[in-house]
Amino acid sequence: MPRALISVSDKRGAVEFAAGLAALGWEIVSTGGTAQALGLAGVPVTPVEAITGFPEVMDGRVKTLHPAVHGAILARRRVPEDMQTLAAHGFEPIDLVAVNLYPFRETIARPGVAPADALEQIDIGGPAVLRSAAKNHDAVIVVVDPGDYRRVFGAVKSGAVDARLRRELAAKAFTHTAAYDGAIAAYLGASGEPLPPALVLVLDRQQSLRYGENPHQRAAFYATGELGGLASLRQLGGKALSFNNLLDVDAALTVLGAFGRQVACALIKHTTPCGIALAADAAEAYLRALATDPASAFGAVVGFNTAVSAEAAQAMADLFIEVVVAPRFDVEAARILGQRKNLRLVEVPPSDEASLDFKRVRSGFLVQERLRFDPGEATWRVVTRRAPSDAELADLRFAWAAVMGVKSNAILIARDRRAIGIGAGQMSRVDSSMLAVRKAKAAGHDTVGAALASDAFFPFRDGVDAAASAGIRAVIQPGGSVRDAEVVGAADEHGIAMVLTGVRQFRH
Repeated sequence: MPRALISVSDKRGAVEFAAGLAALGWEIVSTGGTAQALGLAGVPVTPVEAITGFPEVMDGRVKTLHPAVHGAILARRRVPEDMQTLAAHGFEPIDLVAVNLYPFRETIARPGVAPADALEQIDIGGPAVLRSAAKNHDAVIVVVDPGDYRRVFGAVKSGAVDARLRRELAAKAFTHTAAYDGAIAAYLGASGEPLPPALVLVLDRQQSLRYGENPHQRAAFYATGELGGLASLRQLGGKALSFNNLLDVDAALTVLGAFGRQVACALIKHTTPCGIALAADAAEAYLRALATDPASAFGAVVGFNTAVSAEAAQAMADLFIEVVVAPRFDVEAARILGQRKNLRLVEVPPSDEASLDFKRVRSGFLVQERLRFDPGEATWRVVTRRAPSDAELADLRFAWAAVMGVKSNAILIARDRRAIGIGAGQMSRVDSSMLAVRKAKAAGHDTVGAALASDAFFPFRDGVDAAASAGIRAVIQPGGSVRDAEVVGAADEHGIAMVLTGVRQFRH
C-alpha cells in the first residue's frame, strides 16, 4: 500500500486530496490539526506517532523529526541497503509528502505582532520533511502548493507521475523553503539600521508578462512579499499587462503619493508624467492633467488617487489610453471603460511604499532608502528680496510636490494646482527649463506669472534666466550650489521670488 504524509498549515483542498488518495488505496499519515480535520471528514488517518512510536511533544514542536519519517522518505528505492535498513527497523516507505509551512510571513505582516508570536511561526519539521522529499523526488512526490493537488491526483490516478513532474514539484518545494528561510532571515536581521550588512531578497513570480521592454525580451513580475503595491494589483479588464505598463503604473503611484488626500490625476509616458493636476473630483482632475500636454498624452497610463467615476470615464472617451489605474472604479465607470476591449483597468489599493529602493546593476544591486515626499516646510526659506504672494506660494507648494515624480534634471511649471509645462530627462538643467517653457507654450499655456520647481539646485544662473524670459514669477528649488548667490542674484534681477527647500528630490 502506498503511503502519503499530509501535514499542512494551509488546509485548502487537503481533505479532498487525502480522500481521493485514500479511495485509490493509499494510507494517509498525518499530524495534529491536519489529522483531526481529515478524521472529522471521514478520511482514514494513521497518526504520525503510530509510525514513530513517540508522541507529539512541546505543543507540536516535535512530531515529524524522527528516523521513521525521514528514513521512510529518504530511502533510495533502487539501493538494496537502504531498503534493508528500512525493513530492519520496521519502517515503511513514504511515497508522497504534502506539506506547507506555518504562516510566518503572514504573521509578521500583521501590525504590532510580538516577536515571541513571530518566532512560534518558524516551522522546523515542515521544511526538513519537504527537503527530504524533494531530494528523493525520483521516488517521492512532494507537494507544497494546494494549487497542485488536482494535477498531482490526476497523475497518480492515471499512473503518469513522470520524472518531469517530479522534478518540477521538487524545484517548487526548494523554492518555497528558500523563500521561507529568506523571510525569517530578513525578519531576524532587521536591526533597525536602514541599510543592514546583508539583505535577503525573496521574489515570487506573480505573473508572466506579454514581453519585456521590447517584444523579443521575455519578462515576468516577481513580488517581494511586501503588502500592497503592484503585488496587490487587480486587473478588471483589457489586454494582459506588459513590462512597460507596470513600470508606468508604478510611476503613476509615485506621483500620486505626494498629494495625500487631495484629488489628483497623473498621466504617465515612459515613467515620467506628461500631466499632473489637482481638482475637486476625478473628472475635472483628469481634464486639467490632460491639458498639461495633450500631444504627449496619447498612449499614456492615467492614474488617479481616488475612485474613478462615470463622469471621469466619459471624459477619457476621446483619448487612446494604455492603462487606467486607481484605488477603485465605480460600477458605471468600469462598464463604460470596459467597452474599450484593449484598455487595461487596474485597481491598486493605497499602501505605504517599501522602505528600500533597489536598482539592478551588473553583479549586484544599488540600494537606497526610498525617496518619500515630505510636505513639511520647516526647512523652507525665502532668499530673494521679494517674497512670493499667497497665490504664488500655493503654486510653489503644488509644483514642489509634483516635480518629485519627474526624472533627471526635472523642471515643472505650475499654475492653479496643475502642471502646465514639464522638462525631464535632459543632460543640463537649462535644457530642462527651456523644454518646460517650450512644452507649455506649445500646449497654449500662458507662462507669465507662473511658478517653477526644480528637483535639484541650479548649478548656473542660466536656468533662472530661461524662466524669467518666459515670465515666471516664483521659483522653488533645494539650493546647495556653490553658485547659489549668483542664482539668487539672477532671481532678484528679474523680480522673481525664490524659495529654497533645503531638500533635494532628484531621481535618476
